[in-house]
Amino acid sequence: MGHAHDYAEAIMHRGRIPMEPVGFVPDWSDRPRKGKFYPGAESFPLPAGDGTDSSGTVGEGVSSGAGTARFTLPLLGGMLLDSYGRTGRRLGVQANTDLPSLPGYTDANWSRGTASGGGLYPVTVYWVNGPGGPLTPGVHHYSTTHHAMERLLTGDVSAEVREALGLDVTTDQFLVVGVKFWQNAFKYNSFCMHAVSMDVGAALQTWRIWARARGLRVEPALWFDEERLARLLGVDPLEEGIFAVVPLSWDKDWDKERATARPTGAAPRVRRTESERSRKVIAFEAVRRIQAAMAEHATDRPAPGALAAALPEAADGERVALPEPDPLDMGVREALRRRRSSFGRFDAQRPLAAGQLAAVLAASAPASVGSDATGPDGPPLAKLYVFVNHVEGVAPGTYAYVPDSHELRLVRPGPPGGFLQRNYFLSNYNLEQAAAVVVPAVRMAAVLDAVGDRGYRLVNATVGAVAQTFYTAAAALGVGSGVALGFDAVSFVEELDLAGSGESPLLIMLVGHERPGSADFRYELA
Repeated sequence: MGHAHDYAEAIMHRGRIPMEPVGFVPDWSDRPRKGKFYPGAESFPLPAGDGTDSSGTVGEGVSSGAGTARFTLPLLGGMLLDSYGRTGRRLGVQANTDLPSLPGYTDANWSRGTASGGGLYPVTVYWVNGPGGPLTPGVHHYSTTHHAMERLLTGDVSAEVREALGLDVTTDQFLVVGVKFWQNAFKYNSFCMHAVSMDVGAALQTWRIWARARGLRVEPALWFDEERLARLLGVDPLEEGIFAVVPLSWDKDWDKERATARPTGAAPRVRRTESERSRKVIAFEAVRRIQAAMAEHATDRPAPGALAAALPEAADGERVALPEPDPLDMGVREALRRRRSSFGRFDAQRPLAAGQLAAVLAASAPASVGSDATGPDGPPLAKLYVFVNHVEGVAPGTYAYVPDSHELRLVRPGPPGGFLQRNYFLSNYNLEQAAAVVVPAVRMAAVLDAVGDRGYRLVNATVGAVAQTFYTAAAALGVGSGVALGFDAVSFVEELDLAGSGESPLLIMLVGHERPGSADFRYELA
């Protein structure tokens, strides 16, 4: 058993056995920035889109398959803005514990299209562009604050990325996704790795939904020479993990014959350094240990079919048919602008329509990051369990969703609200008031056995992709939603009888109608 097995066990039992350091209290006065800051870096603004109002519908974005269209600078700018750029400011009266501080500008709640654990947004996006793109080749950092690219290095180093990737790709344009752990660990300490690896999946899935609706491809790689890419970006791999590389098919054909080979001598690297806001940065041993374990065999890409033994098992038992899913015909950009967490606004007086529940389940069940381990449309790793509180035509109870037949299999009859609320740690949601609580579960130990410690990233990225799809589908339906990690996972294993299958419940996702007339402030930036 590797470190990932140990870390996963600690995560599963953290509701009963606190993770070290016990009693840790964040120093909010010394918190880091939500994004990296490179003083003096040359910056240039990105376009907000390709000049059209339509970006396809959410239904098109969550469907399988991808087109053959190619990226342009306006398309890249639009995708980054809609996914991770600041698009507005929000201040709603709700039940989350950070509400008292949000009216202050320094603590403002800036909305983005992609969800993030604790609203911390630790994912960093780099663009490595070769001569086939529209700009001088180099390495750039995406500034989410300004929706701009900051130049960190000038020169064609795309060969370095291709060689580190180890795949036969016909492009010299790459998005590289990193995570600076301190941006999340200052609040969540050792729990940080669990949260940020889901954040990566949520960001990648936003790109996939956005791209599919435009006929574009986003197929990330999770296995590559991580140490080599960390060196190229000038970061310490124990402080900032490199989680994904996304090759971009560009509108200009890549000329393989003219591609720049990596120069001999010293390996290229970014020399410009970021400015850290925190006066004191703490390294948490559990995070460093699992990061080192996941980076150790980063180039051992799983063979095709390696995950077959870790796929969800078929569901047997009494079935309840679901109606046709309601259509997800809202535009992707609009849905991403509307996405938000409901934080205590759920109202059980108005049940959710069965077609609405059917729509979020049908969209979320096949969600995948489409990585090099599973293929772009491989079988899903996650299985969805549904705690039904208030859904028209569906009796209260606990169910497993069967995507092949679009049915619910009864696991346990009776209202689940009492169980849900007893096993939720936080005060920002009343789970019984939600129409339904959906729980994605993955056979974590089986995945780690099949592909090694790096499989932890794959599992959590998958769950993050499921969560982002859930959020986006709910927004398209005009219903409330929320996602939370503060629950007793062991109790859910017992309630769902998952010990035999080895499934780990990793997240809870809430959906339902919200109370009408809640006070809310929104200011749209983009």
